[in-house]
Amino acid sequence: MARLTPGQTAPDFTLPTADGGSLSLTEVLPTAENGVIVYFYPAAGTPGCTKEACDFRDSLASLQGAGYAVVGVSPDPVTKLASFVEAESLTFPLVSDVEHTTLEAYGAWGEKKNYGRTYTGVIRSTVVVAPDGTVALAQYNVKATGHVAKLRRDLKID
Repeated sequence: MARLTPGQTAPDFTLPTADGGSLSLTEVLPTAENGVIVYFYPAAGTPGCTKEACDFRDSLASLQGAGYAVVGVSPDPVTKLASFVEAESLTFPLVSDVEHTTLEAYGAWGEKKNYGRTYTGVIRSTVVVAPDGTVALAQYNVKATGHVAKLRRDLKID
């Protein structure tokens, strides 16, 4: 799947949320002065994904203060996301993409190599969507640990 690059129009999506509702990119964009941080992660509750989600949770006030909203996307079913939100006290929306359509549209679904084996799955990625709906920043194959701090530096957020 092709990766997104800055300046491209970000694909819209409407996906079910951990709280039983639904969320669309076009619904969130107007609420975020500087854009929406959409991050893609492989599996709720795993060590790396928990670390990354908690880093976003712990940085949420400063990200929101800088005008950004945060949305997490994974192929997990809504019930697993709801458990993850509760277990980790997450305060931003997580959405379920079990069909992988949004993951594929954003270039976050594809071939991966891990411990010598090749398989298809989520490529840990973050895309910042500007208020006009274009891609402002696209980062692929990011590390779970330290990624939020790097993203904050890239976005020039103290």
